Amino acid sequence: MSRPELSLFSYEVLALVGREGVGAHDLLQMARRGRILDWAGESQYYVEPKRLAKLGYLEARKEPGKTRERTVYTLTEAGLEALRDHARTPVRFPPVKSDPLLRLLMCDLVGEEVTRESLATLRDDIADMWWRLDDAEESAHGLPHREPYLLLVVDFLRRLLQLHLDLVDEVERELAPSRRGRPRQAPRRRRGKSAAR
Repeated sequence: MSRPELSLFSYEVLALVGREGVGAHDLLQMARRGRILDWAGESQYYVEPKRLAKLGYLEARKEPGKTRERTVYTLTEAGLEALRDHARTPVRFPPVKSDPLLRLLMCDLVGEEVTRESLATLRDDIADMWWRLDDAEESAHGLPHREPYLLLVVDFLRRLLQLHLDLVDEVERELAPSRRGRPRQAPRRRRGKSAAR
């Protein structure tokens, strides 16, 4: 069942609220800790739970906090039903928003050297993300009701990071100064398993 008032981010918030309930600040911290899945602006982690509560998908209650009262959100039956409905819909491949691919798209306009050097800086960022995934794996062990699913996510994200490292290696190899003047070969095309059948 389509719910036009719910975006992919709405479903992310409902899923992060989970069984136990969390505050908006907790949602933000979870996204920042993982970082690789933090694709909404900071304020959205405060705005979206309020909106979902007004729509009846979350329930808001006040609890004492460290310095002041905080709002804790829990899933309502409507929120759980929205997640169940969404889980039954077909999964579509998401649009790819990628700075590394954008750098390659503009390479002929800005130059190979600057493109090669800027993409090489991705290695440090990936090292940071890898450490965060190690942390996420440890955290998953403390959530037995979600552990197998979280570990699948962590494994996929590690492979995604490795794919980016492979891209950096390929760019450094293909855009090396020693290759200048030599014709480039088109990369080998790989087909997905279902497409190859």
